[in-house]
Amino acid sequence: MNLFAVGLHDMFGLAEPPLEKVLRALVVYLFLLGGLRLAGKRQLAQLNAFDLVVLLSISNTVQNAIIGDDNTVVGGFIGAATLLLVNWLFVRFAYTHPRFDDIFEGTPVTLIECGQVLAENVRGQLITENELESAAHRQGFRSLDDIDKAVLEPSGSMTFIGKQPTDEEMRHRELLARLDELAQQIRTLGTPRPPASGSDG
Repeated sequence: MNLFAVGLHDMFGLAEPPLEKVLRALVVYLFLLGGLRLAGKRQLAQLNAFDLVVLLSISNTVQNAIIGDDNTVVGGFIGAATLLLVNWLFVRFAYTHPRFDDIFEGTPVTLIECGQVLAENVRGQLITENELESAAHRQGFRSLDDIDKAVLEPSGSMTFIGKQPTDEEMRHRELLARLDELAQQIRTLGTPRPPASGSDG
């Protein structure tokens, strides 16, 4: 019975004041929010192997900063609830204050304009041309030559807009389609018909 009581105390007995846990979680949340903002948009979505290692290491590094020496269930609940609540408040505040959202979320960055890669913007976001082309492939484009505009969104995702064909290209495609149709009709006319089977009288 004593062993059972000690086990419950280890699980639910807080080793630190609840307010300390709330403050720890709040400080870590603000630090990570600012750190990811300074690190750039690619850390949010366009991850390479280096970025993934950093993010996984950060999650493990800040764990003790949030919960301290407390390994109790209640302590973990308090830390998690604080993070969820603070995030909920920040999201609601940013929704009603666009300027605040721009500061922490950032603004879209144009990477390709009128079919031309904006090298300065791409370098500024630490995105290689191979990464840009890979992102375009994932959205169904064969190459960067098919893209009219590309934008790196504040969330880290990339938006691609394909080139629209000119009137001359549309007429050329229409002409080719008609030629294909005529060729198909000619092949159909040239195909010999099987002889009709006569009935024996």
